[in-house]
Amino acid sequence: MTVTRLAIPDVWTYTPRRFADDRGWFSETFNAAALEEALGGVTFVQDNQSLSRFKGTMRGMHFQTPPKAQDKLLRVLRGSVLDVAVDLRRASPTYGQWVSALLSAENGAQIFVPKGFAHGFLTLEPDTEVLYKVSDFYSREHERGLVWNDPAIGIDWGPTAVDVTIVDRDRDFPCLAALEDYF
Repeated sequence: MTVTRLAIPDVWTYTPRRFADDRGWFSETFNAAALEEALGGVTFVQDNQSLSRFKGTMRGMHFQTPPKAQDKLLRVLRGSVLDVAVDLRRASPTYGQWVSALLSAENGAQIFVPKGFAHGFLTLEPDTEVLYKVSDFYSREHERGLVWNDPAIGIDWGPTAVDVTIVDRDRDFPCLAALEDYF
């Protein structure tokens, strides 16, 4: 397995090894003991799975506020996404900055997004399925979001973002400057 810290080191990618033969391949996609140091004591309590029918589907930028904030570990089961995390921790030297990773069923890469970050992804292929582990249960009361195209942040979503499919709720999230200090 390979753990790679991104430009914001609290966000990292994890690529498990694949063992291939004539039948295909096998991969141990999660092992708490092997990831113990990188996870720093995070325990996952819920798995979520999404299917996005269309290329260019935007899901995000989502987060939950304390005391129900969530760490996330995501991987793509089918298709591919550009996955993005934005630092919402006001005391952080990387506040308001973003990092991204290309996740696909083919590359097997996963991304860890800790509490204090808004998270979202843009599908790069139709019928993309994403599986993610979270460290706390879903709480509608604590669910919040950040608008995906805030010009003050300047996320480069690439050419697929020209005509996104997005739900009204996600489109209407506030910009970073309007967010409360949750973290």
